[in-house]
Amino acid sequence: MTKPEKYGFPRTSPKLRQKAFYGFQTGDIVKAIVTKGKKIGTYIGRVAVRKTGSFNIKTKTDTIQVISYKYCRPKHKFDGYGYSFGEILSQKISQPKPKPKAEMLRYLVTLKLLPTNLVFL
Repeated sequence: MTKPEKYGFPRTSPKLRQKAFYGFQTGDIVKAIVTKGKKIGTYIGRVAVRKTGSFNIKTKTDTIQVISYKYCRPKHKFDGYGYSFGEILSQKISQPKPKPKAEMLRYLVTLKLLPTNLVFL
């Protein structure tokens, strides 16, 4: 169905009648192992499909958007029932290492200067 314009003609093309894209249907449980790009990691969750082949995967904790169908492997086909699913298994996040503060450096230097053979009673 489409919404008509003021003269009664359809404004856009009708919705797609196709239910599955690239072998996946909305509601399938998938495991995606992403090896390239920003979203590197392993995700297990419910998939929402698009015609373009870029899917959304809803895990237990969050939704990962724009994951290609090439990274997805089916775990369970959608059958109308609701199932619980896992969370993010692993995700590589490249964050720069924090630089040590001056206070930490002073603390480390004072620890090195303490003698190690003292006995406290």
